Amino acid sequence: MAQEEKKPNDDFFFEDIIKKTKTGVTLPKELREALFNEDEEVFFKIIVPNEKNKIILEFLSEEEAKVQLEKLKERKLRTPKLGQTQKEEKKGVEKVGPNWGEYFVYDFKNREKVQPILESAFYKFAETPINLEDAMGRIKYSLVSFLTATKTENAKLYFSVIKLLIDVAERFNQPNLIDWIFDKIVPNIESKFLYEQALLELLEISLKIKRYEKAELFLFYILKNIDDYPRSELYNIFNSFNQLVKKVRYIERTEKIDILLKEKLLEYGSGIDDNDYKIQIVEFLEDLKYIELAYQLAKDIQKGLPPDSLKIGTIRAIVKRLYVTPISENKPSSSINFDAVDDEEEE
Repeated sequence: MAQEEKKPNDDFFFEDIIKKTKTGVTLPKELREALFNEDEEVFFKIIVPNEKNKIILEFLSEEEAKVQLEKLKERKLRTPKLGQTQKEEKKGVEKVGPNWGEYFVYDFKNREKVQPILESAFYKFAETPINLEDAMGRIKYSLVSFLTATKTENAKLYFSVIKLLIDVAERFNQPNLIDWIFDKIVPNIESKFLYEQALLELLEISLKIKRYEKAELFLFYILKNIDDYPRSELYNIFNSFNQLVKKVRYIERTEKIDILLKEKLLEYGSGIDDNDYKIQIVEFLEDLKYIELAYQLAKDIQKGLPPDSLKIGTIRAIVKRLYVTPISENKPSSSINFDAVDDEEEE
């Protein structure tokens, strides 16, 4: 007897046809109810192959999402933004549109209601001449009309608006928006994490457009926010340092910013006992090209380790790597003796 023909949906848990609307793509309600608990955050990795014929969503745990996000951020620093090289049909006219994926980093309850208002504000900013009063009126409306009783939800709304305004400031040459964000939005963020994320965004854009005094101010507040963590929360402290280093490592910095970064990193490098975290400080210093300081701290850690420590091999490899990393070009005051033989080489 011939095998019964398999129905098209036998291999799938769910199958349906959906349509993209002006506000985006929404998963069917029955699928959301089957897969998700509304009280839990769900993370996905979104993939579009080169053929652009499908969208793949891969479930991730929160920890996996954080790791993947960091990798993507580093990659984006070296590659153009999605759609950045696309052109309008009219010759020489760059395609202008909001980057929703960059703005809505964290989903929140009223996103679908807020997005059309933010979209209309974006295009007011894009007008020539710019319709600043109208655009800002829409931004202010979105900030006051969709608040909830939940501080975290409000913080996510504020952060999304900040991301949009920073993009507008950069794309449409509106640097004064940076001051407005800092004065009018940032103080209202009642989430320590998102407050810091907002300051990091302001720090990055200020460095990019060379508003160094503002960048120094934002760095001061970021470091203060890090210091406000109790020393029992070293994980949060070092996660903050990690985010900070990733934001500034590839951007030109002022001497004052370098001094602030060096002093704060060395303060934590000498003020904690955990060697794993001390080694992270060495790596942060190395990422920021403070090679001499990284080398000296690594040597101090190495000298303080007991002979049977499991970290001996790790720190020895770091010391050797830093020892051969060029730092003396244009730095005649370097105190590392490159003609000397390293302790490990003598063994």
